[in-house]
Amino acid sequence: MTEAYIVDAVRTPIGKKKGGLSGVHPADLGAHVIKAVVERTGIDPGDVDDVVFGCVDAIGGQAGNIARTAWLAAGYPQHVPGVTVDRQCGSSQQALHFGAQAIMSNTADLIIAGGVQNMSQIPISSAMTAGQQYGFDTPFGGSTGWTERYGSDEVSQFKGAEMIADKWDISREELEQWALQSHERAKAAIAAGRFDNETVPLGDATVDEGPRETSLEKMASLQPLVEGGRLTAAVASQISDGASAVLLASDEAVKKYGLKPRARIHHLSARGDDPIFMLTAPIPATQYALEKTGLTIDDIDLIEINEAFAPVVLAWIKEIGADPAKVNVNGGAIALGHPLGATGTKLMSTLLNELERTGGRYGLLTICEGGGTANVTIIERLDS
Repeated sequence: MTEAYIVDAVRTPIGKKKGGLSGVHPADLGAHVIKAVVERTGIDPGDVDDVVFGCVDAIGGQAGNIARTAWLAAGYPQHVPGVTVDRQCGSSQQALHFGAQAIMSNTADLIIAGGVQNMSQIPISSAMTAGQQYGFDTPFGGSTGWTERYGSDEVSQFKGAEMIADKWDISREELEQWALQSHERAKAAIAAGRFDNETVPLGDATVDEGPRETSLEKMASLQPLVEGGRLTAAVASQISDGASAVLLASDEAVKKYGLKPRARIHHLSARGDDPIFMLTAPIPATQYALEKTGLTIDDIDLIEINEAFAPVVLAWIKEIGADPAKVNVNGGAIALGHPLGATGTKLMSTLLNELERTGGRYGLLTICEGGGTANVTIIERLDS
């Protein structure tokens, strides 16, 4: 089987809601990272076999196959196709998986995988609420099969996160301590320039805009999302704008174009779990990935798990037995933001750069996703 390599990975700074990227058309956001990865690697864009991009809420400027639109907006050849993937919050991680699988199957040699999301322009769940004019209050209501299996109770990430905190008995104080740590780690990483190699500034957005000054006292003063609950806005990911992209290459492409890969795809898979809990699938997905590879969690040097909500990460740590010191070492989505369709390859760019900085060998990325699924990607850093 052909190996799939990561040649480079880039992302925009992550803009906060109504921040520096809020006025940028999604196609131009995507085009920006596509151009950056092409220019940094020196490839001929005409040699790219496909562009695979993740995006959630594909309406308005994100509709009409944003992968294709972004490629054309970048000014690149029309013969190169594009396809848009929606696996909810893991969309661009799945885009990376599809690209790597194409290479591993010998059906492609050069793939640009990534994602884009402008949540300031198109709010989360816009595609779902747009269906109301056609008589669909939710994607699930009205489905006989769904209702017979799962009932008619609320299906939401907020409910799922609260259920996770309850099931794993994670206190509000623990959630807020993790959230504070996320901000502190993110601010330290920005100050130390740890994101400089992966970020490509765009307009007024020159640095990640999410991290803020906060404290346990400030967090404790917030009202919970539901009466008697443990979750507040402080322990949830931020509404964000951004884009990210990676260049994937086969052995043959590496040799033919004189490329210098930075990492090898060691493993990729996806698994599902209860869609009402929604956000627990990283647990069985990680267990499956470790079993398939023969690795233990102690063999993994660095971990990026999306901080959709603090209980997602803390429950995962409890079940997997991971060392918290290896998890989201430069902060996570609570501090840095979560631009839905762009988050997967955004986190991959951070994971890759941190492995190189610290000299680690294996890095693991996992993201909880709407519908109760999760992807896991394990990469192996290559010596420079």
